[in-house]
Amino acid sequence: MIVDRAQEYLIGLVRELCKLPHETEWVEFKHNQAKPEEIGEYLSALSNAAALSGKVNAYMVWGIDDKTHEVIGTRFEPGTTKIGKEELENWLLRLLTPKIDFRFFSFAIETRPVVLLEIGAAFRHPVRFKQQEFIRVGSYKKKLKDHPEKERTLWRAFDQIPFEEGIAAEQISGEEVLKRLDYPAYFELLELPLPDGRARILDILASDELIHPCSAGGWDVTSLGAILFAKRLEDFPRLKRKAVRVVHYAGRGRLETLREQIIGGGYASGFEDLVDFIMTLVPTNESIEQALRRTAPMLPGLAVRELVANALIHQDLFVTGAGPMVELFDDRMEITNPGEPLVDTQRFVDTPPKSRNEALASLMRRFRICEERGSGIDKVIAEIEAYQLPAPFFEAPEGFTRAVLFAHRPLSKMDKADRVRACYLHACLKWVTRDYLTNASLRERFGVAEKNKATVSRYIREAVDAGKIKPFDKDAPKRLMKYIPFWA
Repeated sequence: MIVDRAQEYLIGLVRELCKLPHETEWVEFKHNQAKPEEIGEYLSALSNAAALSGKVNAYMVWGIDDKTHEVIGTRFEPGTTKIGKEELENWLLRLLTPKIDFRFFSFAIETRPVVLLEIGAAFRHPVRFKQQEFIRVGSYKKKLKDHPEKERTLWRAFDQIPFEEGIAAEQISGEEVLKRLDYPAYFELLELPLPDGRARILDILASDELIHPCSAGGWDVTSLGAILFAKRLEDFPRLKRKAVRVVHYAGRGRLETLREQIIGGGYASGFEDLVDFIMTLVPTNESIEQALRRTAPMLPGLAVRELVANALIHQDLFVTGAGPMVELFDDRMEITNPGEPLVDTQRFVDTPPKSRNEALASLMRRFRICEERGSGIDKVIAEIEAYQLPAPFFEAPEGFTRAVLFAHRPLSKMDKADRVRACYLHACLKWVTRDYLTNASLRERFGVAEKNKATVSRYIREAVDAGKIKPFDKDAPKRLMKYIPFWA
């Protein structure tokens, strides 16, 4: 999404582009030539070239001499140009596949009219105009199919460049970087003193790949830097939809919304506030202990924290139009993130997670926001068992991953699926600590008295019959029987 630009910014940008020694693959200068068909082909070529060059935007500028790069002015007026009765911008957008962000800006430099076309880089697929893909070869526009080596390189760029290495904001001043990023939070999370001087702060942020020096002057903010430390994600249009959405419903369904909030700050700098906000919405249970009234949240804070962190870290950041979401109901909390899990949901406890976003995950571990690899879900299960709550539920609806935490429900109110899931996850937790599920351990997990161990034996048989657990030694005496997960 291209945002409004101040005239000072546009003039400064054009002057920086004019300093380039020659037209690059992501910049094209024109005087007056502005045939709509040609502009559409350049949109495809420059967008694809920007992706190939690792740029967040490409540019086409009218009113610049393509040899000397002097400002000479232009007669082109995109706002009044029409194809038939259709406005130029709408006509171009209709014929582009997939749709990309682009926008015309008209302004003057020293009284000479200039038009700047800012074009978003291609994203995951080459951009086509009228079903034809174009690319820049040097300063020339060519059909992509005629340059298979460029096409292969472009597809490799789409496949191999991690989201975090993308550019969220390009060519901004050091002062603007510090306005947009919550840099004090970075040093606070690492327990480091705030350095003296802007230059030193920028150098340290660059050392962690949060920003990069821009070859055209100023700084580029990486997607990693923006998504972790943005004061407002909406300042980085590519990341606006990655903000966490928290929705609180009345009852057990989604018919009535009590409150909805978009948490629009960086994941690292705003994490504690995000978790605190969620926990303020979690209902509390009240009990009386030794004549004192005590309230406790319906769900353990540690479990909520771990699952929210997992949703942020393991989401598929390339999915457009969707971000992490936390939904609260009277009887449960659902935490959903875009992207199907890379690990089978049944193996969340024992398998180290495979992260799509390794740089993001690494920094979140350094900030102690998430657990070391593989231990987070273990802690969630342990907390749930300590609170004697129904076992959490992990699922992968098409294109998404969801974790569900349930409020307290008496064992007598749990159905067979609840009991089987609890037995399975208890066996998994025991196995990763080099222990076994037994009748005694499951009684403790459910809070069942020893006199009712026959009931617990029935629950174990249900899990065995469902294929979720199996005897460690099926020839062992019944009173010494131990159980392990089906995959162990």
